[in-house]
Amino acid sequence: MDKSRGAIVCLVTLGVCLLAGCNDAKAPPSGRATGRSGAAAADKEEEVRPREEPPKRPALAPVVEVQREDYAEVRARFRTKLSHQGPSPQQEPMPRCPAGVTEVEFASGPLRLKAWVNRPPQDGPARPAVLFVHGGFGFGPPDWDMAQPYRDAGYVVLTPMLRGENGQPGSFSLLYDEVDDVLAAAKYLAKQPYVDAERLYLAGHSSGGGIALLAAMASGQFRAVASFDGLPDMAAVFKPGSEANEVRFDLNDPRELQVRSALAYAASFKCPARLYYSRQAWEHMHLTSRRTAEVAKERGLDVEAHLVEGDHLSMVQPAMKQSIEFFGAKVPEK
Repeated sequence: MDKSRGAIVCLVTLGVCLLAGCNDAKAPPSGRATGRSGAAAADKEEEVRPREEPPKRPALAPVVEVQREDYAEVRARFRTKLSHQGPSPQQEPMPRCPAGVTEVEFASGPLRLKAWVNRPPQDGPARPAVLFVHGGFGFGPPDWDMAQPYRDAGYVVLTPMLRGENGQPGSFSLLYDEVDDVLAAAKYLAKQPYVDAERLYLAGHSSGGGIALLAAMASGQFRAVASFDGLPDMAAVFKPGSEANEVRFDLNDPRELQVRSALAYAASFKCPARLYYSRQAWEHMHLTSRRTAEVAKERGLDVEAHLVEGDHLSMVQPAMKQSIEFFGAKVPEK
């Protein structure tokens, strides 16, 4: 598994481990021997005594609390406090741009960041576009390849490299300041003559899915958004007192986790949204994806959560095909 794929899976795996600890997950009783002779003795005992049903684990509940404030207004006031400034924990070299792909630069505040885009011929009509936010904490060619179905469907696709990634300037903040980079990349993309700014869509995978959901709450510039196994509840992954290389802020401040959790501001979506989550995803991702959609629907918003067969990576292609149909149905009224 290459570094990019490994880091994508790492975030979800970390959540499983931390939640297991918080829910008092217990190891099998030590009295059950694992050797062949011990197993035989245990089997003989089970023939005499009826087998007991294991106790049912209580259903998981969302950790982050749903907030009443609009996410865009919260972002206008809140500033994350980083314990230290530095690059992404996943250090990847700047990849070489493949044939048929153009590397561009866009401004995100004082930062100049790079992105890849499949720029179409200049004499063609303006096309719909998808801003695709990669998973993990560093960009690589597999992230570009992942979005191929969008390009095959005729979309211009732009994938930005975010602050602190691939040797770029800026400090990694874990799903907060990176939202500004996505919004800046969208602003750049919408201004390109080959892009139909009225048909600008947003999508992301894993950590990029979480960023995409937050960006769609922070701005109304997108026609629709799709998230692929993006976790809406960061408070379930990172607990007060825990340590993780990805965390650069105070975990004892609940606001820091709220502003990184789409579920907390589920009523703030500025466009229709679809949260696709995989069959083999962590149980909490299933629950919080559905809960995010429920809260949004209660506010009359077009937000749905859909289960997709497969694991964290294999689910992307079938889910992306579903999102293409979803995007195609969300076009400007004539």
